[in-house]
Amino acid sequence: MTAFFALTTSLLWGLADFGGGLLTRRAPALTVVVVSQGIAAAVLGVIVVATGGWSEAGPRLWFAFAAGLVGPVALFSFYKALALGPMGVVSPLATLSVAIPVGVGLFLGERPGLVQVAGIAVAVTGVVLAGGPQLRGAPVQRRAILLTLVAAGGFATVFALITEASTNVTGLFLALFVQRLTNVAGGGAALWLSVRRGSPALPEGGFAWSTLPALGFVGLADVAANGTYSVAAQHGPVTVAAVLASLYPVVTALAARGFLSERLRAVQAAGAGLALVGTLLLATG
Repeated sequence: MTAFFALTTSLLWGLADFGGGLLTRRAPALTVVVVSQGIAAAVLGVIVVATGGWSEAGPRLWFAFAAGLVGPVALFSFYKALALGPMGVVSPLATLSVAIPVGVGLFLGERPGLVQVAGIAVAVTGVVLAGGPQLRGAPVQRRAILLTLVAAGGFATVFALITEASTNVTGLFLALFVQRLTNVAGGGAALWLSVRRGSPALPEGGFAWSTLPALGFVGLADVAANGTYSVAAQHGPVTVAAVLASLYPVVTALAARGFLSERLRAVQAAGAGLALVGTLLLATG
């Protein structure tokens, strides 16, 4: 069950990241975050009412609230990084987010074997190779890497918080709803401040209503991924759930290659491959 839900998380996050990155090339990142998360919050609200989720309200919702504060920062940073691209480098770099959940698992008493330790070393080496070549050259590429690292830390924090926010499926729906409401409120406040400082909230020509289905997909895929990760982490070792869920860069990179025809330098492709091999070693060790 842990492997199934964690791999489902990777698929959903990978598709959401690809869609979010594309949308951010057409509209401001904060607008993408607020609209996509707003759609997800509306759908979750209906689900909570239908399932009687309000009965699960309790102190654990503070974890969901905290995850909601961190989430918009991580999403905004990641979508901006994906917009700067290339996706095939930015997305594998985000595998650094696995560090915090694995650390939490170790703190709770889980102990990795030698294969898993080797996996950590291989993954870190891969991350360095995948991002290192972009450190030289245009400043915008350095900015993309820094944004990705911020996003990785934010995603990892959300991983840890959302796992603690509920103990059953009904409570999970409520926790995800609270998280999304907080996402929208925090992202909306940031968008308002951004507009006050002169940044546009909409692209030239106004809001493209044709992108609404894509925005809805991104928001719903992201919230579904949070849910499947929570289930995976609650039914198995956090270290295994975290590393399998971190395979989502494979989906994003394949989507970028298939739809955008992105090509990576040899060292970048090797680094991305090593990062993913390291993740597999962690999962199977």
